[in-house]
Amino acid sequence: MSMATLMHYAPQVINLLAALLLLLAFAMLAQRRIQLLINLFAAQGLVLAASAALVGLVSGQHHLFVSAGITLVLKVVVLPLILHWLIRRLNVKWDVETLFNIPTTMLIGIVLVILAFNVAQPISLLAGTVARSTLGIALAAILLAFLMMITRSKAVPQVIGFLAMENGLFFAATSATYGIPMVVEFGVALDVLVGALILGIFIFQIRERFDSLDTRHLEKLKEQ
Repeated sequence: MSMATLMHYAPQVINLLAALLLLLAFAMLAQRRIQLLINLFAAQGLVLAASAALVGLVSGQHHLFVSAGITLVLKVVVLPLILHWLIRRLNVKWDVETLFNIPTTMLIGIVLVILAFNVAQPISLLAGTVARSTLGIALAAILLAFLMMITRSKAVPQVIGFLAMENGLFFAATSATYGIPMVVEFGVALDVLVGALILGIFIFQIRERFDSLDTRHLEKLKEQ
């Protein structure tokens, strides 16, 4: 495939990957089985890595290839393996308790997507990147991940929601400014990995103290 052909179809492929990222965000919002939720997070990381690599190829921003590699290793391999190991140790398979039922949560998610597109539209006009049209989707992915994090009562889905928010932030950086500096990227990757390990220890402590992963039990500590 020639570079001219690649340049012609690249924006459509990037938009397709962005739409897939948004669909995965909605799928994660509606998913109750934690094992599948982890797999959806890994799939979102794969889409994110592919998008970063394609933007790097089209724009000539070669540092995005390194970012795509870090995302592939960390979000598609390392973190999902850690999370699968964690739920096996905790013997957790389902997360059925949510603040709202799934249809209500999805409706709230749609409202957040509309809000994200309205907020991002004037900002995307100022960007000069090939992926600037996907900034609204990036912001929507952040808001949907935040919604998933606050509407789940169990600790593991809240951790996954936090990690999915970082996916949205990375995609927003790629859409608006061709990513963040490489030193910062390595720092963020290390912070995410260390944060996941610390949250894993925190989850074990909740399970040991309350014999449950429901974070609402933490309110009892304030009463003691």
